[in-house]
Amino acid sequence: MSPVTGPEQDAPAPAVPHAGALLTVTGADRPGVTARLFGALAEVPRLEVVDVEQVVVHGQLVLGVVVHEHGGDDDDALVARLAGPAAAVGQATGVQVQVEPAGGAHGLADDGVRRHHVIVLGRPVPPGAVGGAARAIAEVGGNIDAIRRLSDYPVTSFELTVSGAEAGALRAALGAVAAATGADVAVEQVGLARRSKRLIVLDVDSTLVRGEVIDELAARAGRAAEVARITAAAMNGELDFEQSLRARVAALAGLPVAVLDEVREHLVLTPGARTLIRTLQRLGFRCGIVSGGFTQITDPLAASLGLDFAAANTLEVADGVLTGGLVGEIVDRPGKARALARFAAEHGIPLEQTVAVGDGANDLDMLSTAGLGIAFNAKPFVREQAHTALNQPYLDAVLQVLGFTRDEVLDAV
Repeated sequence: MSPVTGPEQDAPAPAVPHAGALLTVTGADRPGVTARLFGALAEVPRLEVVDVEQVVVHGQLVLGVVVHEHGGDDDDALVARLAGPAAAVGQATGVQVQVEPAGGAHGLADDGVRRHHVIVLGRPVPPGAVGGAARAIAEVGGNIDAIRRLSDYPVTSFELTVSGAEAGALRAALGAVAAATGADVAVEQVGLARRSKRLIVLDVDSTLVRGEVIDELAARAGRAAEVARITAAAMNGELDFEQSLRARVAALAGLPVAVLDEVREHLVLTPGARTLIRTLQRLGFRCGIVSGGFTQITDPLAASLGLDFAAANTLEVADGVLTGGLVGEIVDRPGKARALARFAAEHGIPLEQTVAVGDGANDLDMLSTAGLGIAFNAKPFVREQAHTALNQPYLDAVLQVLGFTRDEVLDAV
């Protein structure tokens, strides 16, 4: 039997008793505090460090360290032995060092407890949003293990690491907080999957760009009101998308093809769009657009932004005018999901490592197919079905949902 693959290699190591202590350091931050603390701990026999958490808030240091004494079985005795070194560190650095039994602080080992990131975003974030989120987390059995600020511009955002709560209950409770306070609250599971995302697809109309291109075209055809009604019904899920698309395109019959260039030249990107794309590209993401709009608009847009791919419908043109028809495959609600899957396969990226962002009913299949589907300034029923929702005017707030801090964004761009 191989000594490498034999069953004896898979047997769990025998439990070794240990005593535990938690050291909490607070006070004005200054160079050398952490080094001096760990230098003092190094002089205590049989200690191992099992958890460390440090944060500096406006110049004030909070540092927590959990240590175990290998082979020990008396927490109080360990605390007593550490009291002298802790006092010496405090006297030398001017900070306070509190030592107490570790209790439930068991370090970072996988203990089977569910953990999630809760991201609170706003312009600004009202105290009631943070307080409401904290109450909601507690009410569904969750505990806040850590809080950090992700960004202060263009939106303020905080990330809470939460343990012990079930995802569905957590999202439902926090959704009510978001509705009541006007802040955005997103929930993601802690783990490698969050920071392993490698591909993003964006809807175009009312997501990557402001407004609806087909409404602009209809205005030039003198059919604005008619087409706007159909668009609204389609985006709210009241009308089959392909049916509504063909009806709207039919209203464009006879429009000179040169109008497409005029509309494209007047497109306005959503604030933060360039920052989002540039940052993700620098981080190695594949970036693309999947639109229920038209290739005559989206292909040049994708080229100007340096995107990796684009999918959209194609307007039929004859003798320099639009015929009112379409050619090729229709990119409707299921077509958007197929396009996402196709792009991911082409780049060898699993769907769980993809992100999709959109606002309308025709984005729902794409949002649910992606590893993370984000409803951006979406209709209420779209927000309810997406993995998470953003109601901020800045598209680069997606970066905070992905866990990137503003400092990381600035470094990337």
